[in-house]
Amino acid sequence: MNASLPPSTDLGIAVLRVSLGVMWIAHALLKLFVFTLPGTAQYFESIGFPGQLAYPVFAAELCGGLALLFGIYARQVALALVPVMAVAVSVHVPNGWVHTSPGGGWEYPVFLIATSIALWLLGDGAAAIKRSPLWVPQLRVAK
Repeated sequence: MNASLPPSTDLGIAVLRVSLGVMWIAHALLKLFVFTLPGTAQYFESIGFPGQLAYPVFAAELCGGLALLFGIYARQVALALVPVMAVAVSVHVPNGWVHTSPGGGWEYPVFLIATSIALWLLGDGAAAIKRSPLWVPQLRVAK
């Protein structure tokens, strides 16, 4: 636990981290088990992206989700995953708000971006396996 945070805050951040990791893993596994990776590659091609990009996106989401789940450089991983969802938002914006809209809406990827940024700002939380001072926001208090 982080000695500078109340235990409940540190545990709350850990809950955020674990649930965010589960969501990133679910997002990756959807590509693998529902759409299949070749199907995801075809979808990427249909929207103007190289199909081969489906594979590193899948790997980033799965590995990133696992890193978040176990607290391995969690805040840095959360920040590094933001561009993946930013591209997803750009694809889904024309479909409207609700992700159940035809083609999927943009609220789910925006929520993943917001929670990823929140985790980056808040820290790793309790029970993180590996922490790092890299890419940690430095807030300066005005005197």
